[in-house]
Parts: sequence; C-alpha cells; structure tokens
Amino acid sequence: MDITLALGGGGAKGNSHIGVIRRLEKEGYKIRSVAGTSFGGLVAILYASGRTADEIEEIFTSVDQGSLYARDSNDGPSLLGLSGARKLMDTLLGEKTFADLKIPCAVTAVDAKTGSEVIISEGFLRDGVLATIALPGIFPPLRLNDWELMDGGVLNPVPVTVARMLSPDLPIVAVVLNDPLDIPVRAYTIPVPSILPKQITDRIYRMHVAQAFDIFMRAVDLSSRAVAHYRLEADAPDVIVRPNVHHLDLLDKVVVKDVAMLGEAAVEEILPELKKATSWTRRMNKVLFGGKR
Repeated sequence: MDITLALGGGGAKGNSHIGVIRRLEKEGYKIRSVAGTSFGGLVAILYASGRTADEIEEIFTSVDQGSLYARDSNDGPSLLGLSGARKLMDTLLGEKTFADLKIPCAVTAVDAKTGSEVIISEGFLRDGVLATIALPGIFPPLRLNDWELMDGGVLNPVPVTVARMLSPDLPIVAVVLNDPLDIPVRAYTIPVPSILPKQITDRIYRMHVAQAFDIFMRAVDLSSRAVAHYRLEADAPDVIVRPNVHHLDLLDKVVVKDVAMLGEAAVEEILPELKKATSWTRRMNKVLFGGKR
C-alpha cells in the first residue's frame, strides 16, 4: 500500500507528525514520497533522509527547545532568532543535499520579494529547513539565490499540491495541524529562557512588545486556518488526518512523546477511510476516471 504524505505546518504541534508516520508504517503503508511545510518540512526532510519515526522522536526529545530561538549576528530583522536551529541542522544534516535523500521530498517557502511560492527540492537540506520554518516577523527570512524566503505556510499550510507533484499516481494523506475555523484563538506569549526568574518573565509578558506579539500571532493563526481550509477544499487530498493538537500553540515547549501519540491516535480514527482510499478499486477509478464515480 503505497502513499505520499503532505505534512502541514504548526510549530510544536508538528511533533504529532512523528506518530502519524509511525502508525502508518505499523499498518503496512509504504511512504514513497513526502512534502512538508514549516515544521512539517523539517519532519519531511529528516524522514526522507532515512531517519525512522523513533529516531526523529529521540532527536526532538533531546533538544533544548528553549535554545532553538536564540539570536546571533547571522539573524536578520525578526523578533526571535534561529541560531539554535541552525546549529542543530548543521549537526543533523551537515552538507547533505536533496540528492542524498532516500525518497523524493520537497518543502515549501514563500519569496518575500515577489510573494510567490517556492518549492525547494534541490540544494542543501539545511537551507530547505531554515527557509520553510521562517515564520514571518518571528524568525529571520533565509536569503538564498535571489530569494528572501519565509515560512511556506503563508500560502500553502498543507502542501497537497507538492505531494501530488512528487507522486502523481499515489493516494495523498494530508496531515492538518491548523485549528478548525470555529475554535476560539488562544493567547500567545513570547518564548523566554527558562532560567530567568519568574518576576523577570512576568515583566516581559506585560511589555507592549509582548502584547503586540500576542495580537500578531493570533492574526497569523487565523490567516493560516483560513488558507488551509480553502486550499484543502481546492486541492482535495485523498485522506485528511487531524491530530487533536488544538490545545497547543506554535511555540509551546512540549513533551515530544505525548504529542507524537496524538498523531498515532489520529491515524487510528481514519483507518477505515484510509483503507478505502488505498483500495485497488479506488486506485483504478482514479486512474481511469480521475476520481469521478
């Protein structure tokens, strides 16, 4: 049972992708290609490079999540930096390129200069990660070639079209982390180092910049929900998996194993639909009639 994956963006919620992959493989599905946006792009690249779901979980569990957003001289204009993320990518991916991957993979980004979507499927893997996770205004954009690249979720929160490009004849399983449109938006707080005393962190949270961050992140959240909703309607994946991660925010510090388990549970819920979508009759119908009954 061959499938292709479209892994959506969602920050810390993206740890649920690990559980989705693990459960799909346990059920006997073979992932032949994978596309990803934002955190989904990070998971996609690590998986396509040959790491198992268990290995990816171990990597994320061992990382000091608070250190990923440190700033250094390489960061451009942004509220937070990606110094820690760059060091992690150098360690995990080094000089590897998309040509070194075990299965086809592509991640999405957006060129801030032209407003166009950029599909990254060649070059250094670490550049692909740093581009697709560059949430605008929060993290610095990646300057690559003539592009100024930011988070692909701005235009394509769940890259179904990219997954279809990678494997046109395979069923597409889309993993959606955006909240539905009818769920209230939660407040956001600026991530600060855990070593700071509580009185200092409380003061930071009361600052105008923290309040502005909250409003901006709520707007990003709402926009991403709407774009994901309408794109899923238009792009029509064969199966949609929705892990129950709505209680998490993009930049939350999480227990990776617990969030991964939510991905496994979400696959359990859609197994009947998945089996139907990957059946021989459904596949033949799609080939002969373009999915029309």
